[in-house]
Amino acid sequence: MRRIDWRIIGGLFLILWGAFSLLARTGVIPRGMDLFWGLVGVGGGAAFLYMFFTNPRAQWWAAIPGFTLLGLGAAAFLPEGLDGLAFLGGIGLAFWVIYLTNRQHWWAMIPGGVLLTLAAIAGLSETLTDMDTGGVLFLGLGLTFLLVALLERHSWAYIPAVILMLLGAFLGLGIGGMPDFFWIGAMFLAGLALVLMALLRR
Repeated sequence: MRRIDWRIIGGLFLILWGAFSLLARTGVIPRGMDLFWGLVGVGGGAAFLYMFFTNPRAQWWAAIPGFTLLGLGAAAFLPEGLDGLAFLGGIGLAFWVIYLTNRQHWWAMIPGGVLLTLAAIAGLSETLTDMDTGGVLFLGLGLTFLLVALLERHSWAYIPAVILMLLGAFLGLGIGGMPDFFWIGAMFLAGLALVLMALLRR
Protein backbone atom coordinates (compact mmCIF):
# COMPACT_ATOMS: atom_id res chain seq x y z
CA MET A 1 0.00 0.00 0.00
CA ARG A 2 1.39 3.36 -1.00
CA ARG A 3 2.19 5.83 1.73
CA ILE A 4 -0.34 8.63 2.19
CA ASP A 5 0.92 12.03 1.10
CA TRP A 6 -0.09 14.42 3.89
CA ARG A 7 0.35 17.38 1.56
CA ILE A 8 -2.57 16.15 -0.53
CA ILE A 9 -4.68 15.67 2.60
CA GLY A 10 -3.79 19.16 3.81
CA GLY A 11 -4.60 20.67 0.43
CA LEU A 12 -7.97 18.93 0.25
CA PHE A 13 -8.72 20.02 3.80
CA LEU A 14 -8.03 23.65 2.93
CA ILE A 15 -10.23 23.38 -0.17
CA LEU A 16 -13.08 21.93 1.90
CA TRP A 17 -12.55 24.62 4.52
CA GLY A 18 -12.77 27.32 1.87
CA ALA A 19 -15.97 25.83 0.48
CA PHE A 20 -17.47 25.66 3.97
CA SER A 21 -16.46 29.26 4.70
CA LEU A 22 -18.12 30.39 1.48
CA LEU A 23 -21.33 28.57 2.35
CA ALA A 24 -21.27 30.03 5.87
CA ARG A 25 -20.73 33.55 4.56
CA THR A 26 -23.62 33.25 2.12
CA GLY A 27 -25.96 31.89 4.81
CA VAL A 28 -26.34 28.40 3.38
CA ILE A 29 -24.78 26.91 6.53
CA PRO A 30 -25.61 28.37 9.99
CA ARG A 31 -22.76 30.46 11.34
CA GLY A 32 -22.98 28.65 14.67
CA MET A 33 -20.99 25.85 13.05
CA ASP A 34 -17.95 28.13 12.96
CA LEU A 35 -16.90 27.09 16.47
CA PHE A 36 -17.00 23.42 15.52
CA TRP A 37 -14.84 24.02 12.47
CA GLY A 38 -12.59 26.20 14.57
CA LEU A 39 -11.82 23.22 16.79
CA VAL A 40 -11.30 21.06 13.71
CA GLY A 41 -8.85 23.63 12.33
CA VAL A 42 -6.87 23.77 15.57
CA GLY A 43 -6.74 19.97 15.70
CA GLY A 44 -5.64 19.68 12.06
CA GLY A 45 -3.02 22.38 12.54
CA ALA A 46 -1.65 20.62 15.61
CA ALA A 47 -1.31 17.39 13.61
CA PHE A 48 0.72 19.06 10.87
CA LEU A 49 2.87 20.88 13.40
CA TYR A 50 3.63 17.57 15.10
CA MET A 51 4.90 16.31 11.75
CA PHE A 52 6.95 19.45 11.29
CA PHE A 53 8.64 19.53 14.67
CA THR A 54 9.49 15.82 14.62
CA ASN A 55 11.61 16.40 11.51
CA PRO A 56 11.74 20.11 10.63
CA ARG A 57 14.44 19.80 7.98
CA ALA A 58 12.79 17.09 5.90
CA GLN A 59 9.18 18.06 6.55
CA TRP A 60 9.50 21.84 6.61
CA TRP A 61 6.48 22.14 4.29
CA ALA A 62 4.19 20.85 7.09
CA ALA A 63 4.61 24.16 8.94
CA ILE A 64 2.60 25.96 6.23
CA PRO A 65 -0.67 23.95 6.49
CA GLY A 66 -0.07 23.61 10.24
CA PHE A 67 0.05 27.31 11.06
CA THR A 68 -2.54 28.08 8.37
CA LEU A 69 -5.05 25.73 9.97
CA LEU A 70 -4.24 27.12 13.42
CA GLY A 71 -4.90 30.61 12.10
CA LEU A 72 -8.19 29.55 10.55
CA GLY A 73 -9.18 27.79 13.75
CA ALA A 74 -8.27 30.80 15.88
CA ALA A 75 -10.32 33.07 13.59
CA ALA A 76 -13.48 31.23 14.65
CA PHE A 77 -12.94 32.34 18.25
CA LEU A 78 -11.97 35.95 17.52
CA PRO A 79 -14.33 38.90 17.05
CA GLU A 80 -15.60 39.36 13.51
CA GLY A 81 -13.20 41.40 11.42
CA LEU A 82 -10.05 39.89 12.90
CA ASP A 83 -10.22 36.71 10.84
CA GLY A 84 -7.86 38.19 8.25
CA LEU A 85 -5.34 39.00 10.97
CA ALA A 86 -5.42 35.40 12.27
CA PHE A 87 -5.33 33.77 8.83
CA LEU A 88 -2.58 35.88 7.27
CA GLY A 89 -0.63 36.01 10.51
CA GLY A 90 -0.70 32.23 10.75
CA ILE A 91 0.72 31.77 7.28
CA GLY A 92 3.36 34.45 7.84
CA LEU A 93 4.41 32.84 11.12
CA ALA A 94 4.82 29.52 9.29
CA PHE A 95 7.45 30.96 6.95
CA TRP A 96 9.36 32.55 9.81
CA VAL A 97 9.40 29.28 11.73
CA ILE A 98 10.70 27.52 8.59
CA TYR A 99 13.55 30.03 8.43
CA LEU A 100 14.36 29.91 12.15
CA THR A 101 14.56 26.10 12.17
CA ASN A 102 16.74 25.97 9.06
CA ARG A 103 18.50 29.14 8.00
CA GLN A 104 19.24 27.68 4.59
CA HIS A 105 15.63 28.58 3.81
CA TRP A 106 16.41 32.29 4.02
CA TRP A 107 13.93 32.94 1.20
CA ALA A 108 11.12 32.17 3.67
CA MET A 109 11.73 35.56 5.32
CA ILE A 110 10.31 37.37 2.29
CA PRO A 111 6.84 35.74 2.12
CA GLY A 112 6.85 35.66 5.92
CA GLY A 113 7.45 39.39 6.15
CA VAL A 114 4.93 40.19 3.42
CA LEU A 115 2.19 38.10 5.04
CA LEU A 116 2.83 39.45 8.54
CA THR A 117 2.66 42.97 7.10
CA LEU A 118 -0.67 42.17 5.44
CA ALA A 119 -1.88 40.66 8.72
CA ALA A 120 -0.94 43.85 10.57
CA ILE A 121 -2.79 45.91 7.96
CA ALA A 122 -5.85 43.68 8.29
CA GLY A 123 -5.84 44.17 12.05
CA LEU A 124 -5.12 47.89 11.98
CA SER A 125 -7.80 48.58 9.37
CA GLU A 126 -10.40 47.33 11.84
CA THR A 127 -9.27 49.58 14.68
CA LEU A 128 -7.76 52.60 12.87
CA THR A 129 -10.11 53.35 10.00
CA ASP A 130 -8.44 56.65 9.12
CA MET A 131 -4.97 55.16 8.86
CA ASP A 132 -3.17 55.13 5.54
CA THR A 133 -2.32 51.45 5.20
CA GLY A 134 -0.17 52.11 2.13
CA GLY A 135 2.57 53.50 4.33
CA VAL A 136 2.40 50.48 6.64
CA LEU A 137 2.63 48.14 3.65
CA PHE A 138 5.80 49.70 2.26
CA LEU A 139 7.41 50.02 5.69
CA GLY A 140 6.72 46.37 6.42
CA LEU A 141 8.14 45.27 3.09
CA GLY A 142 11.18 47.48 3.60
CA LEU A 143 11.82 46.04 7.05
CA THR A 144 11.54 42.54 5.59
CA PHE A 145 14.30 43.16 3.07
CA LEU A 146 16.36 44.93 5.73
CA LEU A 147 16.21 41.76 7.86
CA VAL A 148 17.28 39.71 4.83
CA ALA A 149 20.27 42.01 4.43
CA LEU A 150 21.25 42.07 8.11
CA LEU A 151 20.58 38.45 9.10
CA GLU A 152 21.78 36.73 5.93
CA ARG A 153 24.21 39.40 4.67
CA HIS A 154 22.66 39.67 1.23
CA SER A 155 23.84 43.16 0.31
CA TRP A 156 21.45 43.42 -2.64
CA ALA A 157 18.54 43.49 -0.19
CA TYR A 158 19.55 46.94 1.06
CA ILE A 159 18.38 48.47 -2.22
CA PRO A 160 14.69 47.41 -2.03
CA ALA A 161 14.80 47.98 1.74
CA VAL A 162 15.80 51.63 1.38
CA ILE A 163 13.39 52.30 -1.50
CA LEU A 164 10.41 50.66 0.20
CA MET A 165 11.03 52.30 3.57
CA LEU A 166 11.31 55.70 1.93
CA LEU A 167 8.03 55.12 0.13
CA GLY A 168 6.47 54.00 3.40
CA ALA A 169 7.63 57.13 5.19
CA PHE A 170 6.49 59.31 2.31
CA LEU A 171 2.99 57.79 2.23
CA GLY A 172 2.56 57.24 5.94
CA LEU A 173 3.59 60.61 7.31
CA GLY A 174 1.60 62.70 4.87
CA ILE A 175 3.34 65.88 6.04
CA GLY A 176 2.99 68.99 3.97
CA GLY A 177 6.19 69.84 2.20
CA MET A 178 7.40 66.27 2.47
CA PRO A 179 8.77 66.26 -1.10
CA ASP A 180 11.25 68.95 -0.03
CA PHE A 181 12.85 66.48 2.36
CA PHE A 182 12.42 63.39 0.22
CA TRP A 183 15.71 63.59 -1.65
CA ILE A 184 17.59 64.57 1.51
CA GLY A 185 16.34 61.45 3.24
CA ALA A 186 17.01 59.38 0.13
CA MET A 187 20.64 60.50 -0.02
CA PHE A 188 21.09 59.90 3.71
CA LEU A 189 19.67 56.37 3.62
CA ALA A 190 21.45 55.47 0.40
CA GLY A 191 24.75 56.59 1.90
CA LEU A 192 24.04 54.62 5.07
CA ALA A 193 23.26 51.52 2.99
CA LEU A 194 26.56 51.85 1.09
CA VAL A 195 28.53 52.16 4.33
CA LEU A 196 26.83 49.10 5.80
CA MET A 197 27.47 47.10 2.63
CA ALA A 198 31.17 48.00 2.76
CA LEU A 199 31.46 47.04 6.44
CA LEU A 200 29.66 43.73 6.02
CA ARG A 201 31.97 42.69 3.18
CA ARG A 202 35.04 42.87 5.44
